[in-house]
Amino acid sequence: MKRFIAILLIGLYCSFAIAANTQDPMAMLQSVSDRMIAALKKERPNLKKNPNLVYQLTNKILVPHADVAGMSRSVLGREAWQSATPAEQKAFTQAFKDVVIRTYSGALSAYTDQTIKFYPLRGGYAGKRTIEINSQIIRQDGPPVPVNYRLAFLNGEWKVYDLNVEGVSLLQSFRSQLSSELSQGKSVAQITEDLQQRHQQKKST
Repeated sequence: MKRFIAILLIGLYCSFAIAANTQDPMAMLQSVSDRMIAALKKERPNLKKNPNLVYQLTNKILVPHADVAGMSRSVLGREAWQSATPAEQKAFTQAFKDVVIRTYSGALSAYTDQTIKFYPLRGGYAGKRTIEINSQIIRQDGPPVPVNYRLAFLNGEWKVYDLNVEGVSLLQSFRSQLSSELSQGKSVAQITEDLQQRHQQKKST
């Protein structure tokens, strides 16, 4: 599980932040990959000593360029999302964002000079609203790890809305967990409160 989270972390960091003035998703991913790897190397001495630094970096670089609202709607499910009030939707989105950031920033110490190799996008991206870009994380201590990025073109920018690592989807993993809780009778407000408590517990450790 720790290995899976660490791999997802590297993939998330290298995919979610989007270059401001480019509409080329391949160029964006490569640029962000280089940027995040450089940041990881620079901050490595401070990461274990100051966990909040990791959270701040993740929040600053990742969140503004991810389709957080779309991801939140997806993991909660249409029925539960539509049954929630606007205030409940807003609270859930914030709680979901915090848990995701805390989960993957907590695995940052697992970074050990991995590199990312991107593969050409088949069929191009012109005129498309969604695309999938394939890549591999090249590791020194094991075989390459396949990572597929799913992006949507929203308001003139490509934004990552899902990540698939070794056949496991980030959104599907969260959706399965929350679906189970909803089926047990939990309300959106109760699930949000659980996520908030989980975030606070992570923050205090």
